[in-house]
Amino acid sequence: MLTLDGHGLFLADIRRVLHDPGLRIAISTDARDRVRASRAVVDAAIAAGKAVYGVTTGFGKLQNRTIGPDDRLRLQRNLVRSHSCGVGALLDEPVARLVSLLRIQSIIRGHSGVTERLVDRLVAIWNSGLAPAIPEQGSVGASGDLAPLAHVALGVIGEGAFVVSGHEVSAAVALRGAGVEAEYTLREKEGLALLNGTQFSTAIGLTALLHADDLLRHADLATAMTIDGLLYSAKPFRPSVQAVRPHPGQAVTGSAVQALLQESDILMSHPGPHKVQDAYSVRCAPQVHGAVRDALSHVRSVLVREANSTTDNPLVFPDIGEVVSGGNFHAEPVALACDYMAIAAAELGSISERRIENLVNPDLSGLPPFLATEPGVCSGLMMAQVTAAALVSENKSLAHPASVDSIPTSANQEDHVSMAPIAARKARMICENTEVVLAIELLAAAEALEHRRPLFSGTGIEAAHEVIRSRVPKLTDDRVLAPDIEAVQDLIASGAIIAAAEEIVGPLIGLHPAD
Repeated sequence: MLTLDGHGLFLADIRRVLHDPGLRIAISTDARDRVRASRAVVDAAIAAGKAVYGVTTGFGKLQNRTIGPDDRLRLQRNLVRSHSCGVGALLDEPVARLVSLLRIQSIIRGHSGVTERLVDRLVAIWNSGLAPAIPEQGSVGASGDLAPLAHVALGVIGEGAFVVSGHEVSAAVALRGAGVEAEYTLREKEGLALLNGTQFSTAIGLTALLHADDLLRHADLATAMTIDGLLYSAKPFRPSVQAVRPHPGQAVTGSAVQALLQESDILMSHPGPHKVQDAYSVRCAPQVHGAVRDALSHVRSVLVREANSTTDNPLVFPDIGEVVSGGNFHAEPVALACDYMAIAAAELGSISERRIENLVNPDLSGLPPFLATEPGVCSGLMMAQVTAAALVSENKSLAHPASVDSIPTSANQEDHVSMAPIAARKARMICENTEVVLAIELLAAAEALEHRRPLFSGTGIEAAHEVIRSRVPKLTDDRVLAPDIEAVQDLIASGAIIAAAEEIVGPLIGLHPAD
């Protein structure tokens, strides 16, 4: 059980939401008190005949149109229906459920003016295990993620669809099957409260961030394995080197690589470097991986803060009894953070691909060309490096910041928008590509170690090598490599490689521990 109270939702909680299908949620007593207090302000404003945006007026360019008492509930329903314009592939079920949870977390902070009955319905739907069917495209990230969140709201009122075991099912059927009442009538402001928010962009961004966290640890491990595969030096990873340039992320990578190389026969076989200086892609790994780590730690602070924020409009302030129009729905903080994450994750893939080149290029490695068993008749890992290069090049295009773009919408009422959902989706795609690149590096580094036998690498690296070999045998002839790459990807996703290494050397750090 995870108890939500409108604050105190951390990255570890997000990971649980994404990976624990049995997780259930509850709302704290304090949060319920805040919900009731904010609703009382809305009810009082309606009773007093005040003009309240989206409650007694229209929306956007139609904000100056007065809505009479008989049409106010219809206004909320029409808002949800008319804004359900999302297109494209549906969001993965765990991420769609995270969107819903983040929306609940925002609403129960007590500035949204909804009824407690709506909160109970949102919780009931979430605890039933249903995932709203949310198309990925159609939001520009200002006035909130209107189209995606409208599809969430559509399910809440019993229209639209949910995804059940990978299949799209009509909301009414899915709700009845889950034992939840099939229909719900939105009260004043409730449609607006469900739609106005950044939770779609934030959920995708947080999902990408957790992926990047895992990739960082694999990048450090892959670097250590590559060092011994190439007979490179561990001296650039010494604490003294990192201490004179004290960026915190740099020291983490230096320490991780040194720990992984402990007890390496290969390293001890050549006390000094076999070159005057090793390639930047290895020698500068602490500086590059470290910069990525520091960037992602900043991204975490932004996205976790956003997950614990109120992003509605208008905002309800029970302490002063006012309803105030603002701009908290604008997702610029999320957009900039996700663009930063995209660039950082792209760099992690870029430097990994250069290490792959060092492993397969005989002029750089001193190993057989492309690590082939019979160079000439066999091509070895030649095309695996090409695949990595293609993905890295694709990442370069994807890393162009979405947040530098803006296009006016809603008859120029929304004259500047954030493009946060596009930034978040691009960051997610870059992480997916970078995972493949790292899988190829691990594949190549594992093969390079075979050429260093009978010497062995560090005990942590050998443990990771053994896990890789449990799924991918060493090359004895050319074979189809796509399944090998996919197998190492699976090992990355499951955490098996890192777990084996950590059992020997202790925890490998991705993001810095939260303050």
